[in-house]
Amino acid sequence: MFSRRQKREIADKIQKVIRDTNHDELPSGEIQFQIHIEGAESWSWAHIENNGAVTNPGRNPFSEIKDILGE
Repeated sequence: MFSRRQKREIADKIQKVIRDTNHDELPSGEIQFQIHIEGAESWSWAHIENNGAVTNPGRNPFSEIKDILGE
Protein backbone atom coordinates (compact mmCIF):
# COMPACT_ATOMS: atom_id res chain seq x y z
CA MET A 1 0.00 0.00 0.00
CA PHE A 2 2.85 2.40 0.82
CA SER A 3 6.31 2.63 -0.72
CA ARG A 4 9.39 1.86 1.36
CA ARG A 5 10.10 5.59 1.64
CA GLN A 6 6.58 6.28 2.88
CA LYS A 7 6.73 3.43 5.41
CA ARG A 8 10.02 4.78 6.79
CA GLU A 9 8.54 8.29 7.08
CA ILE A 10 5.43 6.95 8.83
CA ALA A 11 7.59 4.89 11.23
CA ASP A 12 9.72 7.95 12.05
CA LYS A 13 6.62 10.01 12.81
CA ILE A 14 5.09 7.29 15.00
CA GLN A 15 8.39 6.98 16.86
CA LYS A 16 8.41 10.76 17.46
CA VAL A 17 4.79 10.89 18.67
CA ILE A 18 5.46 8.10 21.15
CA ARG A 19 8.79 9.60 22.26
CA ASP A 20 7.14 13.02 22.76
CA THR A 21 4.93 11.51 25.48
CA ASN A 22 8.06 11.38 27.69
CA HIS A 23 6.61 8.29 29.34
CA ASP A 24 8.98 6.94 31.98
CA GLU A 25 8.54 3.31 30.86
CA LEU A 26 9.82 3.90 27.33
CA PRO A 27 13.26 2.58 26.42
CA SER A 28 16.01 5.11 25.85
CA GLY A 29 16.75 3.68 22.40
CA GLU A 30 14.44 2.86 19.54
CA ILE A 31 10.84 2.08 20.47
CA GLN A 32 9.56 -1.25 19.14
CA PHE A 33 6.09 -1.11 17.57
CA GLN A 34 3.91 -2.65 14.88
CA ILE A 35 0.91 -1.11 13.15
CA HIS A 36 -1.44 -2.70 10.64
CA ILE A 37 -3.38 -0.44 8.27
CA GLU A 38 -6.40 -1.68 6.33
CA GLY A 39 -6.92 -0.16 2.90
CA ALA A 40 -10.14 0.48 1.00
CA GLU A 41 -10.02 -2.99 -0.62
CA SER A 42 -9.49 -6.40 0.98
CA TRP A 43 -6.16 -6.76 -0.86
CA SER A 44 -4.97 -3.30 0.23
CA TRP A 45 -3.12 -3.23 3.56
CA ALA A 46 0.18 -2.25 5.12
CA HIS A 47 2.21 -3.56 8.02
CA ILE A 48 4.62 -1.00 9.46
CA GLU A 49 7.23 -1.58 12.15
CA ASN A 50 9.83 0.65 13.71
CA ASN A 51 12.65 1.23 11.23
CA GLY A 52 15.24 -0.61 13.32
CA ALA A 53 13.18 -3.81 13.16
CA VAL A 54 13.15 -3.91 9.37
CA THR A 55 16.56 -5.07 8.20
CA ASN A 56 15.46 -6.32 4.77
CA PRO A 57 12.40 -4.32 3.64
CA GLY A 58 10.09 -5.91 1.12
CA ARG A 59 9.25 -4.16 -2.08
CA ASN A 60 5.95 -3.75 -3.91
CA PRO A 61 6.70 -2.48 -7.44
CA PHE A 62 3.19 -1.01 -7.77
CA SER A 63 3.61 1.11 -4.61
CA GLU A 64 7.18 2.10 -5.53
CA ILE A 65 6.22 3.38 -8.99
CA LYS A 66 3.27 5.32 -7.55
CA ASP A 67 5.71 6.97 -5.14
CA ILE A 68 8.13 7.86 -7.95
CA LEU A 69 5.31 9.29 -10.08
CA GLY A 70 3.88 11.18 -7.10
CA GLU A 71 0.45 9.57 -7.28
